[in-house]
Amino acid sequence: MQNIKKIHAGVLEIAYYDSGPLEGPPVFLMHGFPYDVHAYAEVAPMLAAAGCRVIVPFLRGYGPTRFLSDATPRSGEQAALGADLLALMDALEIERALLAGYDWGGRAACVVAALWPERCAGLVSFNSYNIQNIAQALMPDLPENEHRLWYQYYFHSERGRAGLQKDRRAVTHLLWKLWSPTWRFNEVTFAKSAASFDNLDFVDVVIHSYRHRFGLVEGDPAYAQIEARLAQQPAITVPTITFDGEDDGVRPPSRIGPHAQRFTGPRSHRVIPGVGHNMPQEVPEIFAQAVLELSKSR
Repeated sequence: MQNIKKIHAGVLEIAYYDSGPLEGPPVFLMHGFPYDVHAYAEVAPMLAAAGCRVIVPFLRGYGPTRFLSDATPRSGEQAALGADLLALMDALEIERALLAGYDWGGRAACVVAALWPERCAGLVSFNSYNIQNIAQALMPDLPENEHRLWYQYYFHSERGRAGLQKDRRAVTHLLWKLWSPTWRFNEVTFAKSAASFDNLDFVDVVIHSYRHRFGLVEGDPAYAQIEARLAQQPAITVPTITFDGEDDGVRPPSRIGPHAQRFTGPRSHRVIPGVGHNMPQEVPEIFAQAVLELSKSR
């Protein structure tokens, strides 16, 4: 991926890739943890070739994206991720765009779609409704689902922070394997994304994210109002395509998608066989086609 750019947006200097015609319908492709913009290395050119303007930002704590002030809390909470996406849209003077993503990036897209639907022309969301219900976070799940979240419980401890700080590549490489057990990625592919984890704020943002979602630490006061709105589990009203991967090692697939009642607008849910947690990198054609399907329906 080439044509990296940087822009001041909110509390960040966000690094992003920008491709396709400037006058084309804008699409934001949002990556997750522990991945980076290379998840869209094949998706982005497909969309650009179809006439879309494609923007793929590095999230806070990843790659060349930087905080503008040392005093800003290194928060990884969902409100911060959504606010970052909205700030980037404002900085680029893009009033309305298609939003697509998975994991952390899908959460950012869901936050904007739910709270600022006038800014979202359509949503592609892996793992469906990706807004955390923090008030219910400490309620136990089925044992067969709980074991998938071992890494989150690990990050709740200082041992987990130290482990991630000591060897972030080993930790994230293991997660890649566990979360996409049928995806045969090679070491070159992993290394391209792993370079983004060398960001000085990566560990702090990751640890805060996995502690905040369980209500174990406070959020950044700057996002308190957004978090309060998200606590109401707002509906997503924009046209949406949701996916689950049949081989997802984080969240088991659902034929109708969890929290289906949270989508009150047009929505199609699809379960993709042979796909783990990193859908856009595992099956780029299917992900790109979903974005184009929404784009054409506009």
